[in-house]
Amino acid sequence: MILLDTSVLSAALRRRQPGPAERAVSDRLQNVLKAGERVAVPGVVLQELLSGIREARVFEEIKSVLLRGYPIITASVGDHLLAADVVNRCKKMGITVSSVDALITASALNARARLFTTDEDFRHISGSVGLRLFED
Repeated sequence: MILLDTSVLSAALRRRQPGPAERAVSDRLQNVLKAGERVAVPGVVLQELLSGIREARVFEEIKSVLLRGYPIITASVGDHLLAADVVNRCKKMGITVSSVDALITASALNARARLFTTDEDFRHISGSVGLRLFED
């Protein structure tokens, strides 16, 4: 399974005029979907992606695409406990991790999934806690 991070979905869904980098990420996502890979979206990513959208119409469009097209994985108590451990282990290694990124990491670890992200923070996290990142 591949979990989709906010950075990927934002590039694919929120950019009105995507640049070359956003188009490349969107193309990679389309290739994953066409290949029949199992994908899911952590609930916290759903929240992050929809937060800050000012236009109600755009909010509803993106919400509809996400809820129709992707399974949403909600965090369990175990995910929250592991997220706290991720923050603590990374802190010992001098890596600062936000609570949201720790929860996304924990969700991927507990689901035995790879994380599709463009956020470099997850590269640092992956080296510390064994998070597997999606690579083409």
